Amino acid sequence: MNKSDFLPGDIPAKPGVYIFRDKFGKIIYVGKALNLRKRVSQYFRPSKESRANPKFRSLINSIASYDLNIVANDEEALLFESKLIKDYAPYYNILLRDDKRFLMIKITLSERFPRIILARLKKDDGSKYYGPFPHGSAVKSTALFLSNYFKLRLCPYYEPGMNERKYCMDARVKKCSEPCIEKISKADYDASISSVIDILNGKTNEISTYLKSNIAKNAAEMNFEKAALERDILNNINSLFKTKIRNFTRSNIDSTFKSNALEELQKILQIKNKPSRIEAFDISNLSDNFAVASMVSFYNGEPDRKNYRRFKIKTVSGINDFAMMKEAVSRRFKRNLLESKPSPDLLMVDGGKGQLSAAIEALTEIKTEPFPVIGLAKKNEEIFLPGQSEGIILEKSNSALNVLQAIRDESHRFAISFNREIRLKKISQSILDEIEDIGSKRKVALLRAFQSISQLRHSTPQEIHAKTKIVGEKLAVKILDFLNRKSS
Repeated sequence: MNKSDFLPGDIPAKPGVYIFRDKFGKIIYVGKALNLRKRVSQYFRPSKESRANPKFRSLINSIASYDLNIVANDEEALLFESKLIKDYAPYYNILLRDDKRFLMIKITLSERFPRIILARLKKDDGSKYYGPFPHGSAVKSTALFLSNYFKLRLCPYYEPGMNERKYCMDARVKKCSEPCIEKISKADYDASISSVIDILNGKTNEISTYLKSNIAKNAAEMNFEKAALERDILNNINSLFKTKIRNFTRSNIDSTFKSNALEELQKILQIKNKPSRIEAFDISNLSDNFAVASMVSFYNGEPDRKNYRRFKIKTVSGINDFAMMKEAVSRRFKRNLLESKPSPDLLMVDGGKGQLSAAIEALTEIKTEPFPVIGLAKKNEEIFLPGQSEGIILEKSNSALNVLQAIRDESHRFAISFNREIRLKKISQSILDEIEDIGSKRKVALLRAFQSISQLRHSTPQEIHAKTKIVGEKLAVKILDFLNRKSS
């Protein structure tokens, strides 16, 4: 909308995010408001321009057009505004120091005994990040509660030992399980970290039951202050982490968002039918031993979980995403043909031209009736269509792109969770269980140190002892003898 056409009555009195552009169409400012009509009107009052400071006056004079994005509430407005500021770094947001970075929860998985800490920037450091969350106080109190509940260490050391333990107050007041002096095994500590990750991924039933029981008990004993604290923690956990149906919080959400976004997607892709049923594939392959694929299904913009599918990769050796994608798509649609089920309105694969070509090849080989297939490459969020060398790049706030991103993210989550499930099962059923004197602690230490049985088999007793610390050279000789007999 052009600045010259502005009328207050045209602006909805709803929460949302507004975007100002200059005469070249470049985004120069992003803001949020509980009432868009009141907030945006302030920028176009003659009295505002005359009384404003020089920086604000410069912004007002630079506005040529504006866009509005309606959202459901103030929380979504905060997150959407923050995302746009990070993506576009508008000149006047920086000039007016309006850049916002919300807190994230970080699990330091690169450390021997991981911690829960808070961060504002996401780094490629091997850690898991959750968020951002707009309510800093809720995140801080919840992160501290989870650390105390699971007795995770809070000390800042990469790998604490006896020297650090001497000065540890948490150990003295029994808030820490003291992994530094092996009062808890590495396997048990890792199990606690896995439980924390489950909660952060939305599995809150167990911790909620515990808190509700404690709240009732404290209230009955008239310990109302403690009951109130635990009530606040329960509310925080449910509001921050409890599993919810994805409503595409990446984008502007209103009552007609999903329908309009799907219609927009139909126009962009130039397909015959509105993509009511969308299926998406993703590959997760930390190694060729644990390669899996996921398929999620969305209907009218909502996850249709009963039609989710997951696949163990069976025919591909080595790490080959294209071949794995071809196998998963082929298996899915072969079954569709056998059961005479209809194809989706749109199939999306996570990746670029290579993954898209693999999916098309699979569908062609099994002679499926043609239907729309696309790829979404994460690097630049490009949409690739069959037969086109150049991808489609949309505005990051485009509702059609936001739909595809949300579906892609759900597919990725589903694949990662399946991969993790297989890895944990594989560890629990390790060939090492057949060796005497190998308990769970030594087994986990060996698998962490060597990643695979093959790598362990080709090591020396001295290397095994040096890397695990808890497996002596005499036992290492016994392990290698057993593995070599098994392989012969």
